[in-house]
Amino acid sequence: MVSRKELKSRAKAQLGGGIFTSRWLTALLVCLVYSAIFGICSLPGSISGVMQNIQSISSGDIANLNIRISFGSGIGTFLVLLLSGPLTYGKDRMFLKQARDNENLVFADLFKGFTEDLGGNILIGLLTSLFAFLWSLLFIIPGIVKAYAYSMVFYIKADHPDYFWKMCINESKRLTMGHKGELFILDLSFFGWYFVGALCFGIGIFWVTPYMEATKAHFYQNLLIADVQTGTMQ
Repeated sequence: MVSRKELKSRAKAQLGGGIFTSRWLTALLVCLVYSAIFGICSLPGSISGVMQNIQSISSGDIANLNIRISFGSGIGTFLVLLLSGPLTYGKDRMFLKQARDNENLVFADLFKGFTEDLGGNILIGLLTSLFAFLWSLLFIIPGIVKAYAYSMVFYIKADHPDYFWKMCINESKRLTMGHKGELFILDLSFFGWYFVGALCFGIGIFWVTPYMEATKAHFYQNLLIADVQTGTMQ
């Protein structure tokens, strides 16, 4: 396996080598829009819940207050879960493609998950979230471990459009077997970047996300190479 330093070096090169290069800024825009969509999707339920709660309080209907809060947040959660798969597919596909061909990101590709097997992408997003959640009910650590086990599903889907949800999940679990700890340490290695970004009025944190996404795309590439080498050795 390639070292974390090398993976991050390749990611920086992929993004143009500097945080104010056009490639890095384009990747930043992609990540901001990706996050903003989920934030916007949560607003209708939140706003509706707030308005209904205000009405409940003003009318003295305190008994239904908690129910209304739960209902409002439930709408937002449903929308986020529904869009998570297609948008994450588009995002991961974009960064993986750039890691391979070294071309500029095409912003419209963020929405490829809505035109390339929409139902499959929704299902993968829902089931991986559900499975990770169910494992977390046992203890937090098993949930985290499973989240890392499922972390490659959309890269795999991008490489194999014909795979259905179970094949993507099983392949992700197989590829990450013995490497989940490496991915966890890789995530931790960005802590310094997030700390520095937080010092810049918190704005600098946004620049870290594209760097992290590009590095994970290279991590997946590295897993594929290691898998081929292991297969050859056997």
